Amino acid sequence: MHYVYIIFSKSLGKFYAGETSDIEIRLKGHNSNKNRFTGKVNDWVLVWKTEFPARTEALKFERKIKKRGIKRFLEDIDFKF
Repeated sequence: MHYVYIIFSKSLGKFYAGETSDIEIRLKGHNSNKNRFTGKVNDWVLVWKTEFPARTEALKFERKIKKRGIKRFLEDIDFKF
């Protein structure tokens, strides 16, 4: 399975969307200063996820979210901040 996920940093006030086959390991990576954008802080928390059977589907959906804007996407699905 592959997942599209959204994480949030309270200290930055920003969201980040990504795709992975292992959310726990990926979240640890975001919080351990290994990524350019997310490595600035270590308070990222998972706020939303969905799963797909194939990576190609997950990548398409991730691009759709990023094109729409993560915050707008969350508003569209009536996510409560």
